[in-house]
Amino acid sequence: MAAASVGLSMVIVSISKLLLVICGLLVLLWPHRSEDGVRPQLSRLAVTYFVLAAIFAFALSLLWTVAPQDDALGSLAKYGKLITIVLFLALIRNRREARYALAAFMLAQVFLLASSWMLFFHLPVPWATSNMAVLQFAVFSSYLDQGIMGAVLAALCWHLRGLAPGRFGRPIAIAIALAALGNVFFVLSGRSGHVVAIALLSLAIMWEMPRRFRPMVVVIPFLLALALFFTSTKVRERLTMVETEVAAYSTKMEPTTSSGIRLGLWRRAVQIIEENPVFGAGIGSWSTEYNRIERSENPAHQDIAGNGNPHQEYLLWGVQLGIPGLLLFCALLLAVRRDSLRMEQPYARATQSVVLALAVASAFNASIYDALIGDFFCVLTGLMLAAGWVDQWDAGAHPPALGSA
Repeated sequence: MAAASVGLSMVIVSISKLLLVICGLLVLLWPHRSEDGVRPQLSRLAVTYFVLAAIFAFALSLLWTVAPQDDALGSLAKYGKLITIVLFLALIRNRREARYALAAFMLAQVFLLASSWMLFFHLPVPWATSNMAVLQFAVFSSYLDQGIMGAVLAALCWHLRGLAPGRFGRPIAIAIALAALGNVFFVLSGRSGHVVAIALLSLAIMWEMPRRFRPMVVVIPFLLALALFFTSTKVRERLTMVETEVAAYSTKMEPTTSSGIRLGLWRRAVQIIEENPVFGAGIGSWSTEYNRIERSENPAHQDIAGNGNPHQEYLLWGVQLGIPGLLLFCALLLAVRRDSLRMEQPYARATQSVVLALAVASAFNASIYDALIGDFFCVLTGLMLAAGWVDQWDAGAHPPALGSA
């Protein structure tokens, strides 16, 4: 249920997350667990320790945060979703359970993809609850979130195509990957989704190339972007808009557009980090610090609401925990990649694609902090790590040497 929920509405995500936490705690605390110990993958994966370190660091920053208590505790709850990564590692016990969970995730994402295409062709989709459903073809959330999710779905279907069951499983997986890419590039308007899809597509192309040609990966994203600029109206309009908005911001320094607002928020975030480089301003401090700086330059500034973010995950960790926090987030990403290197190739490549998607998306959005897309990445990361490692332990084999994947 937790694996499937991130392709559905936020209500289902919240219920599933609560049940996941309850079941996970019961499993970890159940007395009989001492007989066979903690699952091997839970104690052997570096991501376990970095997730716990991140949650501990945010909780510890409650001691010095400048944010109101409600904002601080609210932000801590948002980052609590990181624990779902560990819970998936604890709950998935064997290959059968891992593949059932992965199948549930895939089916929900395919349902989301099919619903978006139905909206595009003006077919009735009574379950669509997004206010962007009619014009932007997003089903439950925003076109920004759905574009990123569609790009990741395409990568997973491609890399795991050999594991698809049935005689026609492989061609069906490839068809879903193509449908997902088509949806991202030609239906949805999210620029973050476009960039993530280009990055994942470039990585997939690189892996299919002979090793001696792989350094060419540095030019592949630019070639793909150029090709899409001339073939996709959505991509061309959004790329042109970025150029126009950035030029306008550079001239007037007025953050009134989407890109301009981001640039303005990032500039303020860098200022806050410069003021608190070692410990940061504490959990949930972004809105408080942003309002303080804005009021110092403009007394008429209208305060933004609490629990906001600067639309960038890296800078958000830097604001709250200083430079060590920014490095901690990077270390968390690298820990997932390192753990994936011991998996079999399909799981390794799929997991590394998830890491790349999160790393790229976090450069433009608070992709862990935000609801739904943050749950999507945490659930999927835990699911892929659990599936890749349980598959090996269940087969009775030790994982391959580090780097062999």
